[in-house]
Amino acid sequence: MHSHEVDYQVYGDDMQFVEVELDPRETVIAEAGVMMYMDEGIIFETRMGDGSRPQGMMDKVLSVGKRMLTGESLFMTHFTNASEFKRRLAFAAPYPGKIIAIDLDEAHGELICQKDAFLAAALGTEISITLNKKLGAGFFGGEGFILQRLRGDGMVFIHAGGTIIEKRLQGQKLLVDTGCIVAFETGISYDIQRAGNLKSMLFGGEGLFLATLQGTGRVWLQSLPFSRLADRILASAPSQGGKGSDEGSVIRGLSGLLQQ
Repeated sequence: MHSHEVDYQVYGDDMQFVEVELDPRETVIAEAGVMMYMDEGIIFETRMGDGSRPQGMMDKVLSVGKRMLTGESLFMTHFTNASEFKRRLAFAAPYPGKIIAIDLDEAHGELICQKDAFLAAALGTEISITLNKKLGAGFFGGEGFILQRLRGDGMVFIHAGGTIIEKRLQGQKLLVDTGCIVAFETGISYDIQRAGNLKSMLFGGEGLFLATLQGTGRVWLQSLPFSRLADRILASAPSQGGKGSDEGSVIRGLSGLLQQ
């Protein structure tokens, strides 16, 4: 199935959203809960699966099982322009970062990305999961073990945290924190290796293992994985024993006494 051709515009800087323009009868699919606004005349329906091909009951069960592995919602929302005129709708990023628009046709029809990176795509895009088959990646890959596979020939929109950098590898090897990988093309091989000696692993603060990316193709990296941001916020939360930014203020001290 050929993907629908959609026009788009990305707005914003650190809290971006993408506005998609749909011709009559065109459809985009998106993760549940990311729609920001839409014009009158667009209808939406929540379905199991991405709609890239007809699915029987067993296919739907397998699709649900795969999405449960990634921790995503079991359903996807299909937005269709039911009017006779062009209509627009927008999808917002779930946390601070950037939205990357990638033409799968230019990525040789397939892209591998982190399991929570997918935001929206043109109808016809197949969204599945891929597991790293190497034992080391399976036991130690953490965030990078379960990845999403996007297949098709249309536009996909993925989201990542902080600043995004695109690198083009020409056979060389790149060592990356597993959480900092956003996506890579299928010409890139992916594995996990030990991060330095025992002392570095225990006290370096960089994690026990690093991802290795090697081959020919494009790689997208993020400077602030959501898991890292969430860990820092949780560590600073007063309920977890952390300290607030205004810890030295008199007002905070008084409010603490009143709460006791």
